[in-house]
Amino acid sequence: MNSKEIIKQAEKDIREQFEIIDEIRDFNQEKVLNAFIENKVAPEHFYTVSGYGHDDMGREILDRVFADVFKAEKAIARIHFASGTHTLACVLFGNLRPGDRLISVAGAPYDTMQEVIGTLGEEEIREDSLIAHGILYDEVPLKDNDVDLDAIEKTIDETVKMVLIQRSKGYSTRKSLTVDTIGEICRVVKKKNPDCICFVDNCYGEFVEAKEPLEAGADIIAGSLIKNPGGGIVEAGGYIAGKARLVDRAANRLTAPGIGAEGGAMFNQHRLIFQGLFMAPSVVSEAVKGAVLAAKIFDEIGYNSSPKFNEKRTDIIQNITFNSPEPLEQFCRTIQSLSPVNGYVTPIPEYIPGYEDKVIMAGGTFIEGSTIELSADGPMRAPYVAYMQGGLNYAHVKIALTKILEKVMK
Repeated sequence: MNSKEIIKQAEKDIREQFEIIDEIRDFNQEKVLNAFIENKVAPEHFYTVSGYGHDDMGREILDRVFADVFKAEKAIARIHFASGTHTLACVLFGNLRPGDRLISVAGAPYDTMQEVIGTLGEEEIREDSLIAHGILYDEVPLKDNDVDLDAIEKTIDETVKMVLIQRSKGYSTRKSLTVDTIGEICRVVKKKNPDCICFVDNCYGEFVEAKEPLEAGADIIAGSLIKNPGGGIVEAGGYIAGKARLVDRAANRLTAPGIGAEGGAMFNQHRLIFQGLFMAPSVVSEAVKGAVLAAKIFDEIGYNSSPKFNEKRTDIIQNITFNSPEPLEQFCRTIQSLSPVNGYVTPIPEYIPGYEDKVIMAGGTFIEGSTIELSADGPMRAPYVAYMQGGLNYAHVKIALTKILEKVMK
């Protein structure tokens, strides 16, 4: 069979998975639509104010919509967050004080968060980390490359102020955490310490399942607007949602005590954020379909890829393990060559702020760093895994996989 025939056959084999994805899309789309209707979103909410950003009713309604979508007491969605890592850092620094204990319950978090915490990075970076500010930190190691609920139960006591639950696998080979698994973690933690804050890094996971972590027992979540919830059109920013007092503390860290969520001009970005959120469930479903097709195709041609095409999905990421650097580089270059932006550029491994190893990134995206758009990246370290994610539409992912197949079959 040629590459197009292989793709066509694969699509027949994964029809059942696509039906499940469509059901989740429809549920989440209705949930988002209802949040817009109930909060009476109108054209006047697309306009912004200048200067201090006081009395911005569009920003206020945007926060309410995000809160309703994620089933939160309160939410903030702001372009002022420089990245997902910055958003998460505001939650951590806003809610932790010297002497508090923070536990990462799914092993080590990804590289950029390790610099925020203070376990990785140059000396001058570590001087500004959580640990440098007197936060006590520990990790619960993985067991068989998965979360260890028994070890979590033994670790949590009344001295633990917060647990960090990273939903997506990051640059690791562990399974990403389903919302049900996050719920199990929260139940274990709350049983041992009802006052412990369960904080979920929700990046890459929004709208992949029919419910979000706050519905499973988490206290606060955060993510990036240039990933899933921005629908591929939001230019920058992040969001935080959860219990009001926790969100307020994070907002004080973003701006200043006394200002919190009440200030900050939005520079005419309201409409894009509203529209991106409205588009997000459908865009995410396209990316998930692309990942399922990729899983099926990589299995067919003998690559070690995860999750498998018929496994439950909780994020948009597809791993492909190459076990050597050359095929990882070649894969990323192929993805780059099939991008709508900078398709002529050749990505090379390089050191990137926040990462300890060189990283190769294929990202011919309309928004720089947007991982809801088709992209692939990976650190140049064993086992040399490519992390493929995104796709604003399924057709683009399908075209890219067809071309990859043609290269493999030569």
